[in-house]
Amino acid sequence: TKLKKKSELRMASTSQPPRGKAACKKIFWAVFPHACFILSLVIYAFLGALMFSHIEGNRKVNLSEEYRKFLQNLWHISRNLSDNMTENEEIFKEKIHALLNTAERDWFVNPKDIWTFFGSLFFCCTVFTTVGYGNTYPVTRIGKYLCMLYALFGIPLMFLVLTDMGDILATVLSKSYNEFRKLQSKILASKLCSGSTCMKSRAQSKAVINEPLTIMEVLKSQPGVKKKPVKYRNAEIFEMLIARENEHPKPARNKSIERWSSCPELARGKTMSRVIENFDKIGKQLEKLDVPIVLMVLVIFVYISCAAAILPNWETRLDFQEAFYFCFITLTTIGFGDTKLEHPKFFLFFSLYIIIGMEIVFIAFKLGQDRLIGLYKKVISFCGEKKMPSMK
Repeated sequence: TKLKKKSELRMASTSQPPRGKAACKKIFWAVFPHACFILSLVIYAFLGALMFSHIEGNRKVNLSEEYRKFLQNLWHISRNLSDNMTENEEIFKEKIHALLNTAERDWFVNPKDIWTFFGSLFFCCTVFTTVGYGNTYPVTRIGKYLCMLYALFGIPLMFLVLTDMGDILATVLSKSYNEFRKLQSKILASKLCSGSTCMKSRAQSKAVINEPLTIMEVLKSQPGVKKKPVKYRNAEIFEMLIARENEHPKPARNKSIERWSSCPELARGKTMSRVIENFDKIGKQLEKLDVPIVLMVLVIFVYISCAAAILPNWETRLDFQEAFYFCFITLTTIGFGDTKLEHPKFFLFFSLYIIIGMEIVFIAFKLGQDRLIGLYKKVISFCGEKKMPSMK
């Protein structure tokens, strides 16, 4: 029997995984849904870059009638200038400017120079983030159809990533704000309360809370118990003991843990069910977020200012103000396209910055929407109270 008990103990110890491995598995399956979404978006962007670089980069440039007319008009203007040297220079500039406005960029640019892998990757990011600068766009009919299909699946995937990462940011913001409020209340309480009296009251409260009463103390504290008959007294004591047990419940032994540890298949099933529950919780923390809108505006200002200070290091034509404007237009997905980048592939390293920034702006818009709805409710209720006739 002793040998059997020893063998059973060894089997139980070997069946249970070490605590370090169990903690690593728990962290892995907790991070897995978030990493799955981000990895899917990265793979989708790379596949789109390969597709558009192959389709648009290898297209043939056909000289159209508009391009021939453009060359003819340019030749006539230059010939008239050489024949009539007394022609006003301002008139010549106006003619050239009007002619250049009719030109298309595709006439003078090699598609392979635009639709490189990094250029196509930058275009894909502008598509599924709904920024759409307009600097790069598909020209072929197949490229336009594929662009619509690519956006049809890419935009929901991007919003899914934004919602998932928004939960993380919402949790961080709410916890930080709550900790700040707790610290502020503690500082205020320490200023208002004197040291000796507070310490005594705290000690008394801790003694009352932490020290459970014994059966004799419970009986002594009930003077009416002794005067009653025995059977009623026993019933009342029994009720008091049950109430006392409910106030200080003992931690119940979870037998399911022993079943999961002894059966790996059940443990794996429980882990998968928890992962599926994590997928169902997407967007819940974002709905519970309640922080001041001024704080979110301050976070957005600081976040954009940091990027605006770094961006002019490789985009030499941009100063701080232009870079701030460009980052704001990008993160709000307006994307006018009036500010062009000389090195868009360097800006791709800011892709994580763009995703997090769009999440922060999305959270700010969500909070602003909630505040506006609350304001409308207050205005409507106020107008209803003033204008509704009183029923007598």
